[in-house]
Amino acid sequence: MNDMDFLNLKTYPARLYAEQAAAYLGFKPHDIPVLIAAGLLKPLGTACAAQKVKYFAAAELEKLRQDAKWLSRATDALRRHWELKNARRSKKHNGRAALAGQFALTGPNSPTTS
Repeated sequence: MNDMDFLNLKTYPARLYAEQAAAYLGFKPHDIPVLIAAGLLKPLGTACAAQKVKYFAAAELEKLRQDAKWLSRATDALRRHWELKNARRSKKHNGRAALAGQFALTGPNSPTTS
C-alpha cells in the first residue's frame, strides 16, 4: 500500500508502522528515527531494539498532528539534524581533499615535470 492509498483510508489501524506514521504526520520515513532520537516521538512498547519493527499509536499521532508547536519543534529538530550531518560531511570531504592536494605529487614515485 503506497502513501496515497494509506492516507485515503476512512479509518486507520490503531498501530502504525514507521512508514505509515511518517506519511500520516507529513514527514519522510527516514525522519522517524531522527524524531525518536530527539525524544519527540515515542514508539509503542518498551526497549525497542534498533533492528525491530516500531509501531506508533494512531491516537497519539493524531494529537501530535494537530499540535502546531510539536510540528514546529519536530521540523526544527530535523533541520538541526541535517545541518549537523551536512557540516560533518563537508568537513570530512574538505579534510580529505586538503590532504590529497598537499601530498598528491610528492615522493620518489611521483611524476616530474620539466
